[in-house]
Amino acid sequence: MAEVDVRKMSLFKLGWPIFVQCLLSLCLGYIDMLMITGYDENAVSGIGQANQILGFLTLAFTIISSAAGVMIAQYIGAKLEDKLNEIYTVSIFFNLILSGVISFILLAGCDFILKIMQTPGFMLTDSKDYMMIVGGFMFVQAIIDVFSQIFRNNGKTKFGMLIVLSMNIINIVGNYIFLFGPLKHLNLGVKGVALSTTISRVIALVIAILLFKYKIEGSISIKCLWPFPKEILKKLLKLGIPTAGENISYNIAQIIILIMVNTFDSDVVSNTKTFAQMVSNFAYLYSVSAAVATSIIVGHAVGANEYDYAYSRVMKSLKKALLISVGIAIINWMVSPITIGFFTKNSEIIKLSSKVLFICIFLEIGRTANLVIINSMRAAGDVKFPTYLGMASMWGVAVLFGYIFAIVLNMGLAGIWIAMAMDEILRGIVVYIRWKKGGWRNKRVIEE
Repeated sequence: MAEVDVRKMSLFKLGWPIFVQCLLSLCLGYIDMLMITGYDENAVSGIGQANQILGFLTLAFTIISSAAGVMIAQYIGAKLEDKLNEIYTVSIFFNLILSGVISFILLAGCDFILKIMQTPGFMLTDSKDYMMIVGGFMFVQAIIDVFSQIFRNNGKTKFGMLIVLSMNIINIVGNYIFLFGPLKHLNLGVKGVALSTTISRVIALVIAILLFKYKIEGSISIKCLWPFPKEILKKLLKLGIPTAGENISYNIAQIIILIMVNTFDSDVVSNTKTFAQMVSNFAYLYSVSAAVATSIIVGHAVGANEYDYAYSRVMKSLKKALLISVGIAIINWMVSPITIGFFTKNSEIIKLSSKVLFICIFLEIGRTANLVIINSMRAAGDVKFPTYLGMASMWGVAVLFGYIFAIVLNMGLAGIWIAMAMDEILRGIVVYIRWKKGGWRNKRVIEE
């Protein structure tokens, strides 16, 4: 049971730990790439390629973890806390099995996956080493994802921040030990970085378990699985499959786009995509934190049947998120010669990155609207519409026009980014109209 009424919490109080958590989560991957730069510049792209594949596979875990977040928020909002232990246990149990299967597939088919991705030869070995080690322990991240949703939707957003902070500290220390410290003589390189990342996640999971045991009113027990709560799993899948479907569709589209980039067979283009994407990711950090914080409030409000309150909170969050995230995107573009210069001194990469980051200013407008509104729609139980819209727009706009602009019209990487901006803006307009008209109302998962 939540100790405070989450609906009455300020967006700042809920959101600032999420902002820090998102920032630290980005840093976790970037630290690996930044620290390996001195070892081998091409290894950066190898890790970047592996992370995109691993990031796609981990989306399978959101089938349950994201749905668990919606159900937890709505059940607490409706003051039906008696079902929470079943939700917690089923979510952990299901994600553990699913992640085990995915890890096996990844280990058995790593070479095939990299071949399908048309991974350039210069990054093939590094990508494989990173994927095999980090991917073999994906079950750890799968369980951490569930705990993160439990903490957030109980109003304990600081817990997720503390977990990711511990992961970063341990990862930095581990990277230093393997690359520059006592174990540098082993010359593990990317393998050492992957080991450090894995160790940090294992320790973070232990911390998450302890926080749940001593700070959350609830329990995870095998007893909750007998008799098996079929209705809970059914609701989780009903919510989670469409929710994960939109994310999976987006990432498949991104993989197709990555394949387009790889067909250029240019280290300038490949490295520009990696570096520009790293920098542009910081532009939407505020939007992500505001979107997640708002969705928690919306879930509790919808659980309590307070739809008008949920509507007004989303509109206020959207205005602030647009102003700040677009502002950051503009700053990103202006200082790009300096920020990209941290990773490379290649003038071609710096010039192309600046062009891509200028396009990101317009992309950010649509992406911010999508993040804030779609997360709130999901929290309200409206999960199918964003999935159908996302699939249609990603493939009909981002992938199709990405191919036309980049390959047919020979616009290169800039053409791909223009197509992605068009996709985000189109979806942003459509979901804004749906939120205004109230198509998300009366879709909560709790029966009257």
